[in-house]
Amino acid sequence: MTPHAPHTPGRAGRHVQARARHDDHRRTFPPLPPRARTADDFALTWWGNAWVDALVDTALDPARLTRGRAYADRGHVDAITVTPGRVIAYVHGSRPRPYRAEIRLRTLYDDDWERVLDTAAARPDHMAALLDKDVPHALAAVAGLLPAAGDLIPDCSCPDDGHPCKHAAALCYQTARLLDEDPFVLFLLRGRGEQELLADLTRRNEAMAAVERAATAPALPTVTARDALAPRMLPRLPPPFPAPAHPGRPPVYPHASGAPDPLALDLLATEAAARAHTFLTRGIDPIAGLTPWQDAVRLAAAHPGSGLAASTRALYKSLARGTGRTATDLARAVAAWRQGGLAGLDVLEEEWDPPAGPFDRARPALIASEFSGFRPHRNRLSTDNLQLRLGRDGLWYGYESDRGREDWWPRGTPGTDPVGALMALLGR
Repeated sequence: MTPHAPHTPGRAGRHVQARARHDDHRRTFPPLPPRARTADDFALTWWGNAWVDALVDTALDPARLTRGRAYADRGHVDAITVTPGRVIAYVHGSRPRPYRAEIRLRTLYDDDWERVLDTAAARPDHMAALLDKDVPHALAAVAGLLPAAGDLIPDCSCPDDGHPCKHAAALCYQTARLLDEDPFVLFLLRGRGEQELLADLTRRNEAMAAVERAATAPALPTVTARDALAPRMLPRLPPPFPAPAHPGRPPVYPHASGAPDPLALDLLATEAAARAHTFLTRGIDPIAGLTPWQDAVRLAAAHPGSGLAASTRALYKSLARGTGRTATDLARAVAAWRQGGLAGLDVLEEEWDPPAGPFDRARPALIASEFSGFRPHRNRLSTDNLQLRLGRDGLWYGYESDRGREDWWPRGTPGTDPVGALMALLGR
């Protein structure tokens, strides 16, 4: 199977999204329309085909699978109801009365969900992919989120004792189409609804942001009340406080009827604090000369997290829409900005041909440090899942991707030494 590339939902997908009755732990989808058989793979996504493969690998009779797929293609499956651990539908066969078919699988334990949520919250690219209705390979591998051979248990009210019968097979194929359009159906089958899942990820994201803010809060000198009120000659005024290392965070603006939008107020206050701090410490305007896209990336990078909390999710969507990009494009650019500022964003978006010198010496240095297998292309050295990019500023920037996918995300701290940059990328 080839890795899934983001796709645009077709007519069947829009049909599902528009009419599905949504309950966080019970979702019912209307009957899917017939489909043209145009490819060997039934589903459009890698996880949809993995669902089908889990049943195909344990089927005792391939002929029943073939008839079940034909039933699915012709639209013989009625409305599909999905609950934790179970998917149910009535399937029309050769008799007037339809049969009740179902597919069961085990829900994940709490410890398994902790590993899934921790993995998703720790990777901004994973969170951005989920919001774009995509399932990263690395996330799906955690705690066995996708079913394996023998995990799917078919059942049907028909007299056929096949494993599966054609009616249960038809339901399995149609479920793969639901997973194509909304992978959160898979999470529901494993025990967690979409709103519950996003709320948990939001809490983890906000907790991580709070820890980051607390770690960077400046410690200001103080004077005790006893010393300040003691009867004595007042000393000379102390020198002015040094400029803080970072601009302060604005207050939280509550929703109020007729008041300006709280997110807009937060952006205005944050921008004013950041620009005033830069003028105070460096005497320059931080946004002069930036393109609209660069300024959008800068704005998004100023907010903790990766666009998963309710407020930052709206901000990411608004900035991405205003610049003609996707939320994933913006999340990737934010990671590059946080890695190296404007220079880091240039490294993400520009390939160039470096002159002879540091780039030519990089591969021998990596090989001497027992890091072989890096292939050169313009200003980049790559393996299947690691990459070093030489910026025009002379620094090496680390990137990482899942194996077999050209989906590079900035990682680590840039440096002048390619070996050091690679060690930072590997967390050593």
